[in-house]
Amino acid sequence: MHFAYPPRKNSNPPLFRPRSTRLSLLRRSRLRTIALVFLACVAAAYFLFGSSKPSLYHERVPSGSPPVVLVTVIDPTTWDNAYLNTVKENREKYAAKHGYEAMVVKAFDYDSHGAPPSWAKVVAMRHALSKYPDCNFIWYLDQNAFIMDPTKSLESLVLETKTLETLMIKDYPVVPPDSIIKTFSHLRGQDADFIVSQDKDSLVHTSEHIVQWHPTVLSKLALVPQRTFAAYSKAELGDSYQKGDFVVLFPDCKPTGPQSCETESKRYLADWRSALGLR
Repeated sequence: MHFAYPPRKNSNPPLFRPRSTRLSLLRRSRLRTIALVFLACVAAAYFLFGSSKPSLYHERVPSGSPPVVLVTVIDPTTWDNAYLNTVKENREKYAAKHGYEAMVVKAFDYDSHGAPPSWAKVVAMRHALSKYPDCNFIWYLDQNAFIMDPTKSLESLVLETKTLETLMIKDYPVVPPDSIIKTFSHLRGQDADFIVSQDKDSLVHTSEHIVQWHPTVLSKLALVPQRTFAAYSKAELGDSYQKGDFVVLFPDCKPTGPQSCETESKRYLADWRSALGLR
């Protein structure tokens, strides 16, 4: 029994139908979606696990021990030793009363490489920062001054945020009367790192330069009234000392003679020693 052969195929088969572009676009969108989901998962994993690792770089916050280091540079080669010993006692007694540290150092302890001796003040403050890295503040006070009211702490006087904000002179020329560079009007007490008292003659030249040409310093500067911690012994120099003021300065006193620092300071000696219970 014979079966018929299947019909012969056409020797000219139809051309292949073109691939659907819709399918191609669909696959591309799927790949894009998968890639985005993968990246999102990687980002989520990083934020959950990677960011929890401690950063290699972080701002070091001082512990506040000691809270303040009081720095004074003295020059025994020029000034009377008896007077300088009184200055040293004044600083050390005050610092001990409030839990601060006092650094009374000699100017010749630092090599200024030919610079004026006053530059030893800068090096001394750097020395204090390296010796007491956990202190909150460095208070520099010249040798021609006495702390007159040792009962006042720097915190209650100027360092507490609310107190400082009531004292801050804002939007005021750093070189009065008409400097275009002024203290920041929006600076808060908690953000101030550089507290300076300003007299009628403005800041000293070096401080003027730093404040005017270094915006980082200006942005942290708090100017306070002169008598906050810098009353003058003579009225013609600025706000003069009155009983109850924190500090008295003798800016024009000389190493020797009738206008020496020792002579000018004698009338204040008994008051601060009495306030500390000393004879």
